[in-house]
Amino acid sequence: MAGKISMGARREVVSAVTERYRSAKRAEKGPILDELCATTGWHRKHAVRALRRREAVGPGEVEATRERRRRYGAMIKDALTALWEASDRVCGKRLKVMIPILLPALEQHGRLQLGQSDRDRVLAISAATIDRLLVDVKIAASGGRRRRAGFYSAIRREVPIRTFNDWNSPVPGFCEVYMVAHGGTSVAGSFIQTLTMVDVATGWTECLPLLTREGSLVVEAINRAQSLFPWLLRGVDFDNDSAFMNDVVVPWCREQKLEVTRSRAYKKNDQAFVEQKNGAVVRRLMGYGRFDGVETARMMGPPLCGGRALRQLLPAVVQAEGEASRGAKVIKRYHLPSTPYERALAHPKVTAAVKKRLRDQYRSLDPVALLAEIRATQEELGNRVDRRAGQARGPQPAHISIPPATFAKTLGKTATAGEPRATHRRTRRPYKTRVRMPSKLDRHIAAIEAWLAEQPQLTAIAIVGRLREKYPEEFGKRQHSIVQRLLRTLRRRAAEWLVAQCTLDDATTAAPLPGVVDGSGYVGPDPPTAPLVEQARKAIWRDRLIDIGSSSVMAPSR
Repeated sequence: MAGKISMGARREVVSAVTERYRSAKRAEKGPILDELCATTGWHRKHAVRALRRREAVGPGEVEATRERRRRYGAMIKDALTALWEASDRVCGKRLKVMIPILLPALEQHGRLQLGQSDRDRVLAISAATIDRLLVDVKIAASGGRRRRAGFYSAIRREVPIRTFNDWNSPVPGFCEVYMVAHGGTSVAGSFIQTLTMVDVATGWTECLPLLTREGSLVVEAINRAQSLFPWLLRGVDFDNDSAFMNDVVVPWCREQKLEVTRSRAYKKNDQAFVEQKNGAVVRRLMGYGRFDGVETARMMGPPLCGGRALRQLLPAVVQAEGEASRGAKVIKRYHLPSTPYERALAHPKVTAAVKKRLRDQYRSLDPVALLAEIRATQEELGNRVDRRAGQARGPQPAHISIPPATFAKTLGKTATAGEPRATHRRTRRPYKTRVRMPSKLDRHIAAIEAWLAEQPQLTAIAIVGRLREKYPEEFGKRQHSIVQRLLRTLRRRAAEWLVAQCTLDDATTAAPLPGVVDGSGYVGPDPPTAPLVEQARKAIWRDRLIDIGSSSVMAPSR
C-alpha cells in the first residue's frame, strides 16, 4: 500500500506528523518515524530529513521548504577563481595546498583584497568544495565543453582481475586474448590488427586479422575462433584495451556464457601465455611492417589462419609449471617441451571424439605444402610494404602457388643468404659519405652574417630577395632551399656558442653572498628582460664570434 501513495498524499502526511514529531521527546520520535516509513515507504534517514526541513503551516497554505544557508557566497567564489587562475588552473586538491602560499602573495601586491572573515573561509575551504564552486568556471574556461566522464573505466571496474597465478591448471577452453597492431612506425590512421587467442591449458593458438580496432569486429572474431577451437570456449581473459572493455564485447561474452576477466594495468606477466605468441607467432610471420586495407587483410589469412595446423601440431612449446622462492632468489620450473596437439591428447578433459579428429588431422598434415603457401604470401606482403616505402622489388602477383616439390628443393639452401621471410625488416644500407661541392653562397657569407647582425629574425626568403636585388643574374627563387640550410647552420652555431658561453659564466661566477636566496630581500629596480636578450642576440652576430669557414657551412652535421 505504501508504494501506491501519491506525492501529494505523502506531503499531507508529513505536514500532519511534523508538529507532533518536533514536540515529541527522544523516546517518542522512534515510533513516529516507524509509522511514517510504513505509510510512505521511505527510508528512515529520508524520513528524518523530510521532517526536519518541513515547517508546519496552516490549512490552505503552501508548505514552505527551509533552504540551507550558504556559507560560501559570490565573494568567496570570485576569490577562488582568482586563485585558480594564479595557480595555472590546477585541480582542487592541489589548489587547497597552494592557497596559503598564493593568498598572501596576491594580497601583498594588491591583486586580491578580502575581509578577515572571508579570508578565514578561503583558508578553511575543502578541496571538494573548491571543485564544486568552480564547476561552471571550468566549463566556461574550456569553451563550454564539459569533460566527458570515463565510460569504459566503469565497465573495466566491473570485470574481475585475474593474475598469472590465478589460473590453477584450468580445463581447455579458457583463453587469453590480445591485440597486435600492424601500424609500422606510426599509429596514425586505420591499420590491420591481429586478434590472438591462446588456450591456457594446451597452448592452442588462433590468430585472426581485423581491419580496425572495433568492438563489433572483436565479437565477430571471437565467434569465428569458437568454430576453430576443437573444444568450446569457457572464458576469455582480456587486457585493459578499450577495444575489449566496452559495452559491446563484455555483454556479448556474458550472453555466450563466457567467463570474462582482465589483467592488471601495466602487468604484462598476467597475460604471459598470449604475450609469448606475439613474437613467436604473429611477429615471426608478419613482421613489423604496416598493413591496411581489405585486400591485405584477406592475404594475411593463409599465414595466420592457414598456418594454424603447423602451429598446433608441429612446434613444441615450453610452458611454466611454477616458481619457488629461496630467499631473494626465484627458481622457475617448466614442463617438458610439447606441442598443443600432444597436450590436448594427454588432457583428461578432452573428449575422445575431439582426440580422434585431432589424430586424423595430424596424419593428413603436409608441412612443406603449408610452408610453401605461407612463404609465397609473405613474399607478396613484404613486396607491398616495400612499394609503400618506395623500394619495390618489382611487380609480383598475389598468392603465387609454388609446387611443394620445388619449394622443398630450396630448403636448407637459403639460410646463408639471410632471413628468407620477406615480411621482416630489411637491414639499412650504410650511409654513403658525399663530398661537398662548392656553393655559390660561399663568397656571400660575410654579407649574410652582417644582415643577421642587424636583423636576427631575418628569414631565408628575405635573404634571397636581397641577393636577387644585388645579383639578379646569379640568384632567383630556386636558391631558397640552400639559403635556408645555410641559415639553419648559422643559427645552430650561434645557439651552441650561447649555451657554451652561459655555461662558462656559471662556472666562473663567484660564490653568492650570505642572506636571502629567494629574492624577497631585493629592493632594486626590476631587471630588463626582452630588450637585453635582443641586444645579446645582435651582439653575437655583430662581434663575429662564430667561426664558420666557407668549406664547412654546407657540410652535413655528424
